[in-house]
Amino acid sequence: MPARRRSRQRALQILFLWDARRQPLEEAIGAYFDTLYAEEHPERDAFAVSLLMGVMARIEEVDGLISRHAEHWRMERMPAVDRNILRLGVYELLQGVTPAAVTIDEALELTRKFSSEESVQFVNGVLDAIHRSQRADVGDAKPDGEPG
Repeated sequence: MPARRRSRQRALQILFLWDARRQPLEEAIGAYFDTLYAEEHPERDAFAVSLLMGVMARIEEVDGLISRHAEHWRMERMPAVDRNILRLGVYELLQGVTPAAVTIDEALELTRKFSSEESVQFVNGVLDAIHRSQRADVGDAKPDGEPG
């Protein structure tokens, strides 16, 4: 399994733990890695932790985007796994470091592994809508006369 895919999986599991317990993120990270490595304590997964810290730093913005683009779904009514996959995906889309197609594909892989086929369609629809919205916003922000 590629390292970044494993990191995203870990980030999802920790975010799910945080969402269920509403404990401080650092405690959720510690609890996850303590159970993952019961006898030895290697370094934490830096990419997973950076995703988690990024999601938490922008949680209101991320959740707001999900709420606006998840038609007929309130955040609290979404399955927790789907909600947290969306949080990770939206954060990565906002960062713009990973190509959008890769970000969406990775989110769909997580959904296939941890949720249902119906959820794959839902997650894809929400992330695609957010991505299209972002592209439209970037196009609107270009100065007059510049090609779009």
